[in-house]
Amino acid sequence: MKRVFLPALTKHNTNPMTKDTPPVFMERVTSVDVFRGFTMFLLIGESTGLYGHISSIEGSSIMRFLGMELHHHEWHGLNFWDLIQPFFMFIVGVAIPFAVANRVRKGDSNKQILHHAVKRSLLLLFLGWALYCIGPGEIVFRFQDVLAQLSVTYLVAVLIRRKSFTFQLIFTLVTLLLTDLAYRFFPVDGFNQPWEAYHNLGAWMNIKIEGVEKTSVWASINAIPTIAHTVWGVLFGQLLMSDRPAKKKIQLMVMAGLAALFIGFSLDWMNITPIIKKIATSSFVFASGGWAILALCLFYWVIDVRKLFAKTSRFFIIVGMNCIAIYLFFEIGGAHLVKEVFTPFTKLMFSWSGNLTVDIATSIGTWFSLWYFCYWLYKNHIFIKI
Repeated sequence: MKRVFLPALTKHNTNPMTKDTPPVFMERVTSVDVFRGFTMFLLIGESTGLYGHISSIEGSSIMRFLGMELHHHEWHGLNFWDLIQPFFMFIVGVAIPFAVANRVRKGDSNKQILHHAVKRSLLLLFLGWALYCIGPGEIVFRFQDVLAQLSVTYLVAVLIRRKSFTFQLIFTLVTLLLTDLAYRFFPVDGFNQPWEAYHNLGAWMNIKIEGVEKTSVWASINAIPTIAHTVWGVLFGQLLMSDRPAKKKIQLMVMAGLAALFIGFSLDWMNITPIIKKIATSSFVFASGGWAILALCLFYWVIDVRKLFAKTSRFFIIVGMNCIAIYLFFEIGGAHLVKEVFTPFTKLMFSWSGNLTVDIATSIGTWFSLWYFCYWLYKNHIFIKI
């Protein structure tokens, strides 16, 4: 394994909204790493099955509520777990300006940067499709997986990153509007109920792409509206890199986050467009995007402005440094293999307390074993990049 050091995330005092310029290195924007690592740490927890075990705990309204929030909403609504994928796609966008600035500093031309982005996008697409092939053992071209979706949103975000703030914002709004209108008015017999599961444009597109009569309720065309998550990430990455005072950055993030939440929930409450993650409705994209912006703002204020939790934040940074590697590891069954190792020991120690306790202990042990795997990579300066 090749050992490499990831470049530190840095800020520069030029205007990143219009062109790529070599950065003037200043303090590290640690909150970006922490936010990414926090998101991946939660995804690791889900891979261990812990959240399902929490839902099985009886007699506790708190555990029942927590278990519900750690699962996707069945259809119309928004749980906390519905925000994890938007967080991940958003933070990828936030990191793009920093990564581009570092490549420019090393002497890469814009053509080389675009070439790298295309290769990375194709690799993300290949990995996303490969994950679908593991189970059925056949080629399946889907875009429901976060990596396959990210291959689209990442490439678009890189392609338009040098455009003005106004252009990037309008581009995302037009994309959301056109997707919303397509769900309402695209003439597809039998699939003209835009907000009903299996009877909407997304379901029809799934059938056309996959060639089967009934597919997943998750729509492959979600890759189009969720472009907004990654492009909005680019905009706020550019904001963090700017020479604006920290107070002004926080004000802008709070206003933007609240505005997006207001738009998203207003569309839902006024019965214009319901919040549905599984088909990434425009109201869902606004609402989840608003939460993503506010989450970034919180991490930035706590970590980079107030300088709090310096030691604790390293716990999450370790995961974020190899986020794609650990995601692929547990998606191909790595978490299951680790659980098989822990199960005999947790049965020996906790079987007297019941099967649920054994399952919870096994999942927790697996969770922190996967974290330690990330720590081992981090300690040995092994950072798997694509």
